[in-house]
Parts: sequence; C-alpha cells; structure tokens
Amino acid sequence: MTRHAGRGRLARVFAGFAAVVTAVALAGCGGGSAGEEGNLEAVGADVLEKVDGKVTVEFWHSMKGANAEALNQLVSDFNSSQDKVEVKPLFKGDYDETLAAYKQSVQRKSTPELVQIYDIGTRFMVDSKQIVPMYKFIELDKFSTDDIEPNIANYYQLDGKLWSMPFNSSTPLLYINADAFRKAGLDPNKPPRTLDEITEYAKKLTIKGPDGKVVQYGFNAAIYGWLLEQLLATAGVEYCDKGNGREGHATKVLFDSPEAVKIAEWWHDMVKNGWASNTGRKTDDAQAAFKSGTVAMHLESTSVLRGYVEAAEGKFTVATAPFPKLDADSPGGTIIGGASLWINGVGHTDAEKRGAWEFVKFALQPEQQAAWHVGTGYVPVNRKALDLPEDKEWVEKYPQFTSAVDQLHATEPSVATAGCILGVMPEARKASEDGLEQSILGTKPAQEAMADAAAAVKKEIEKYNKSVQ
Repeated sequence: MTRHAGRGRLARVFAGFAAVVTAVALAGCGGGSAGEEGNLEAVGADVLEKVDGKVTVEFWHSMKGANAEALNQLVSDFNSSQDKVEVKPLFKGDYDETLAAYKQSVQRKSTPELVQIYDIGTRFMVDSKQIVPMYKFIELDKFSTDDIEPNIANYYQLDGKLWSMPFNSSTPLLYINADAFRKAGLDPNKPPRTLDEITEYAKKLTIKGPDGKVVQYGFNAAIYGWLLEQLLATAGVEYCDKGNGREGHATKVLFDSPEAVKIAEWWHDMVKNGWASNTGRKTDDAQAAFKSGTVAMHLESTSVLRGYVEAAEGKFTVATAPFPKLDADSPGGTIIGGASLWINGVGHTDAEKRGAWEFVKFALQPEQQAAWHVGTGYVPVNRKALDLPEDKEWVEKYPQFTSAVDQLHATEPSVATAGCILGVMPEARKASEDGLEQSILGTKPAQEAMADAAAAVKKEIEKYNKSVQ
C-alpha cells in the first residue's frame, strides 16, 4: 500500500523545511525565463511550437510495483500521443524520501519540472514559492475541471482554486471478514455505522479458544494518525484552527477536542475489554492481522483492497462498508488521501512548464484515469472514468470498491472534510499517535494524553509559521 507518509523518518524529513521555505520566500516572484527566481505564471501552448525538438519533463514520483508499471504505461502513452514533449519518470523513493529529495533540489535550485507530493506536504509546497499553481493553467486554457470528484479536489484547493492536480487518491473504509460475520449470526450487508455499533458487533465477533486466549478479535486498526483525522472529519470537526489552515496558517491543532478524547477512550475500552487487538503503530502488522483471518473488522485505505481480496482468497470473503462515524447524527464525511502533481516554475523555461501541464491534462482524461484505476486500485480522479467498459469490468471483479465510490459521492464537501493543511503536519500526526497510544495502553487518561499531544505540537507550529511570515 502507498501510504500518506512514513513514520520514523518523517519528522527528520521536515526538520529542515522551515529553513528552505525561509530562503525561497525571500526570492519573491516574477520573470519568465529559466534561471530567474520567479517564472511562476502559466503560459500558452504556442511556446512549444517555438522549440526545436522535444521538451523534456522530468517527473519525480513515489510509485513502485504495480503502481509504477501503471505510471510508466501512462507516461509511455502520453509520449507516443504527441511529438513535442517527452516525460521522463524517475522514482525517488517513498513519499517522505521524495519530499526530502525535493527539499534538496530546492536548495540546489535544480527542481524537476513535475513532482508527485503526498497530501500532507501541501502547505510546504504552497509556502515554497517554487510552483506554478495549477489553477493558473486551468484559467488560461479555460480547462474544465467539472468532472474531477469534488471531494478529491476539495483537499487541494485554497480559496476555491486548485494549487495542485489530484493524481492518486484513496479513501478509508471499514473492512469486514464476511465469513466471521455470518458465523456470529451477523449480516455483512448490514455493517456497523458508528463506534458504539462497532463495539456491539466486536463483542459478538470476539472468539476465545479452550485455553481462554482470543483466537479472533472483533476489531483492529493500526494506531495511525490518519484514522483519527478521518473520524474527526466524519463528526464535522476540524483538525486545526484557521478553517483547517485554509484561512491562513494554522496556529494550533484541535485533536484534543471532546470528539478526539471520545475516540481515544473508545479505543482504550475496546482493547482493555479484549474486543480489539493492539498491533501498535505499524500498518503492516495491522494489515497482516486482518489478512490472517484473526480480525473480523478493520480500518484501512481503499488502496489495499485488491491486496486484501487476493490474500484472503480460499480463506474468507472480504466485504467493505463506509468508514464509521462517531455517532449516528455525525454530519461530516471522510477525507481523501494520496498525492497530487505539482508543476515547478523557478529555474524552468516556459516550454518546460507547458510540457508538464500537457501531461497533467492528459493524465486527467477519463481513458487515462480508467487505466490508472484498473492498474492501481486508486479512486479515479475523473468520475467519468467509472463509466468506461474497462473500469466497469474491474469494479465487477472487485465489487467491494463500490463502498468507496458511494462514500465519496455521499460526502458533502466541507472545511472538515477538506482536511488540515499544516506546515508541520507530519509532526502533528505523530503527536496524535503518541496521545492515542498512551490512552490505549492506559499510561495516561484520554483527556490528558490528547491535551499533552496537542500542546507538544504548538512550538513546532509557531517555529514554522515564523519562518514563512
């Protein structure tokens, strides 16, 4: 699975970002040719006609395995579709490694023309003053974005305008062992919708062996900050202030809210009573538990769906359901995850910028999005892709995916479901995990654990904001 970001290296990757932002912020904008500090405006297609030969667009990405194969095919299809631009994909490691490499390229003034950056890197990318906001090309070309899924576009917008182009997107789901449900007398087609209902189901799904040890837990999830963000969003609660960082730089996180404390207490009680297993923060361990059949309910991203179905083949049937809410009357919905595409302007020619935009437009078309969806399992950014025969065939093979589409369409875009953009979001996510883990293990009461975690981030936020304001 391609996650939002790694854990161990994350804070180290971001540690030097404030200094980088400070340096580039002093450069300002303006100009129009390679080597100048600005060049952050969109340019028309005519610039490509003035270039002898092909324009090269270096594209840094974090895709590997089947995802890399799908991306390389997408690039190949684009390169053969025209004769003015050649995109050269370059794998730079996982999300945080790519971002670290990008930071270094900013310092060296040698950024790639196009880069894939995970969602929580958005604030830094905006503050870096290296990129041409995607909306400038959209406005110049009068390019329609009407078919982009609104809840996907919502994350990458500021003031209603797209700063980057959504590329690989995912959404969280409740995964279910359908066989375990039936054995417990439960209907997998009537899944739990709230945390309290998960508790009730988990009691019935927890099985102990003759020796009194649990052989099947009712519930499990990794102690992953992204899942807390999702649960807060379903309650309509913002993760950070200033309109989730969209009305100005956020000054504090809000994951010490009553709703967050309720989540931490619920999770603690589930583990304490033996209805949920605690596999810690490693997502691989939580995923392995579900794939082994020893967990009946599990929270994870859509991006693992195909892998789960294949791993469970011959052992049990995987079913999916919408991500649970705190309460039946919770007004919100989930936040998307994944990454987006950013066009760099500083140090690049007009033709290079335009070449990158031509590829971005190509990748967004329904045919390309259908191929991308089928090849990777990510949610297609362009909703028209779902109408194409090859996409319908894939969904027929993996009907569990319809839960993701239905959930995406049922969510009303809002400030809460847009997600928080924060310059130190990785540190904030880690801190939230610290609080959750302390509560789950019982080393601190939930209220104290989440309050301490939120307070721990405040200095980092102040330091970052001071460097960019």
